[in-house]
Amino acid sequence: MITFYLKDDFIKLGQLLKASGLCESGVDAKYDIINGEVKVNGEVDDRRGKKITDGDVVEYKGEKVIVKKKGDE
Repeated sequence: MITFYLKDDFIKLGQLLKASGLCESGVDAKYDIINGEVKVNGEVDDRRGKKITDGDVVEYKGEKVIVKKKGDE
């Protein structure tokens, strides 16, 4: 499991996949999200602009990313 610390109140789903290293580019993230390959909190979400906030869990290709507020290290 990967822990990702937010710098702001949220990060968009496509940006999270790229920033956490799960996707090489925003274009890859875009198409994988549109194709239903990403789950947010256990449910498929096809919106790359979906706001991901503290406590959300994103699943992609067998990896899980838990999102936390900076300072909760």
